Amino acid sequence: MNLLLAEVAQATQRLADAGVPSPRNDAEELAAFVHGVKRGELHSVKDSDFDARYWETIARREAREPLQHITGRAYFRYLELQVGPGVFVPRPETESVVGWAIDAVRAMDVVEPLIVDLCTGSGAIALALAQEVPRSRVHAVELSEDALKWTRKNVEGSRVKLVKGDARDAFPELDGQVDLVVSNPPYIPLTEWEYVAPEARDYDPELALFSGEDGLDLIRGIERTAHRLLRPGGVVVIEHADTQGGQVPWIFTEERGWADAADHPDLNNRPRFATARKAMP
Repeated sequence: MNLLLAEVAQATQRLADAGVPSPRNDAEELAAFVHGVKRGELHSVKDSDFDARYWETIARREAREPLQHITGRAYFRYLELQVGPGVFVPRPETESVVGWAIDAVRAMDVVEPLIVDLCTGSGAIALALAQEVPRSRVHAVELSEDALKWTRKNVEGSRVKLVKGDARDAFPELDGQVDLVVSNPPYIPLTEWEYVAPEARDYDPELALFSGEDGLDLIRGIERTAHRLLRPGGVVVIEHADTQGGQVPWIFTEERGWADAADHPDLNNRPRFATARKAMP
């Protein structure tokens, strides 16, 4: 075992003792980041090339600063995104939301599907859809100027059309034309603040986390936006907390002009997102 791998083993234990959920992964990611190699190449770093700044990054992660803030990058499906203070760090569970959305768009058999991403944050969802549905026309909206500093970097050179605005009144020019509306909005109840992981509670922007007493305030607003934007037969997919399974589909009722409202599990088989189709007139 070379010096770096020995240090990674010690770092893994330190992170585990600090309550970091994925200590080995994070210790290796930080080692790769500091030494400019891939995780699978850590064994190739010479002992003489060991960089003591590795322990500075471990101390930051030990204090529960997000891994992605330390490295400045987040991985989402096939993307590498720039992230940092002021923008929500995309989570792996959202990848299943995007996977469902991609399948839904492909099933529509629309040549150039029109897609809207509400509360885009880093741009992860919008960029993934633009990349994986090659002829799609993707529009994204974000309210926070702090987040937009990162979003603009990420969408530069892409087909995503980004605007600053409120998800509740965005894109009036697209009313009745959109094939898919997708969103990962804030959905944590204000009463749950103390139970949120330090990485999110202390570093993700509050605007991206909390939404009223039951966490569903913005989702209720997005329901109206989605109904306004979608063409008849168009689809909405919206992420929610695993504890809100069963609650969100009830927002998309037949009385409000929806059909086929349903919940779907993530890769851990926990309810993670709801979908509905705009009813035909």
